[in-house]
Amino acid sequence: QVQLVEAGGGLVQAGDSLRVSCVASGGTTFANAVGWFRQAPGKAFEFVASISWNGVRTVYGGSVKGRFIISRDNAKNTVYLQMNSLKPEDTANYHCAEQDGTGSPSISAHDYRYWGLGTQVTVSS
Repeated sequence: QVQLVEAGGGLVQAGDSLRVSCVASGGTTFANAVGWFRQAPGKAFEFVASISWNGVRTVYGGSVKGRFIISRDNAKNTVYLQMNSLKPEDTANYHCAEQDGTGSPSISAHDYRYWGLGTQVTVSS
């Protein structure tokens, strides 16, 4: 059973940086794209970023482009999300997910098969 576990969330101030990670285990080859999504209370589920299996291609949501950086280390079955210049509106539970199949990174949650439970990021003003 494939498991994705996020870590690294916490409480930070506006303007700070934070890096969250996603570790995969349980039989996955980790050979697919991996994405990050977030959800804040009362808000829609939002695409944040995705990265291809080899790290060459990345896609970002409009609200984080230029501030967040997604990367991966396949030897460690880990994907990272470096979040810079954080804003209070970035407050959310951040989930990672492994895409179903070997396609290009997708912005649609429907294209992802395995999901982690999330890590909470809170940005104070």
